[in-house]
Amino acid sequence: MQHSELICVRKVSGKGRGVFAIQAIRKGTVIERVPVLLVPIKEFVGGLQNPTLKTYLYIWSKDKVAVSLGYGSLYNHSYEPNAKYVHGQSTLTYRALRDIAAGEEITINYNFVPTDQTPVGFAVK
Repeated sequence: MQHSELICVRKVSGKGRGVFAIQAIRKGTVIERVPVLLVPIKEFVGGLQNPTLKTYLYIWSKDKVAVSLGYGSLYNHSYEPNAKYVHGQSTLTYRALRDIAAGEEITINYNFVPTDQTPVGFAVK
């Protein structure tokens, strides 16, 4: 696997860090495909109620979470995302939902389904 040359990480006022397009990205383009580390949820104090799980990790199955080894833990949430992610066997693939301009922040919906408006447990900026 090779990390994407399409993106970089920058500071985002009020959010910490975020992922940004270095160049224009066309709708449907794979932004990055990265390996994940799977960790049993039972290893975390508080299980699914642990705030770290909801902030940096992906729910993978009923008993595991995934740590994205690419920039996956740095994509910010949006209810109107310009990218989505898909689980592979041991990977996450991030793909553009629409054309993304150079310099634009790339966002995903933390609820997995891009149109899902379910609250994510924090104030969305």
